[in-house]
Amino acid sequence: MRAMFGLVGLVVALAVVGVLVKKQMSATRTAVPALQTAPGAAAPASAPTGSVRDQSQQVQQQVKQQMDALMQQARPMPDEGK
Repeated sequence: MRAMFGLVGLVVALAVVGVLVKKQMSATRTAVPALQTAPGAAAPASAPTGSVRDQSQQVQQQVKQQMDALMQQARPMPDEGK
């Protein structure tokens, strides 16, 4: 009887893992939304094409441009009269 409960528990655990794996695999097939561009930055003319390496370099370049734009903004100074 104890072995039967152990076997049923094992099958239930396997079913739960199977459902989770199925959900995870279906989530990886969905399209990734396009990256948002910083205000004032030029938006890409079309969807990224080319190899994964080219896309990676484009993303890296966009992030660098956004960081450069953010670093150029003036930082608000705290009030010293308190």
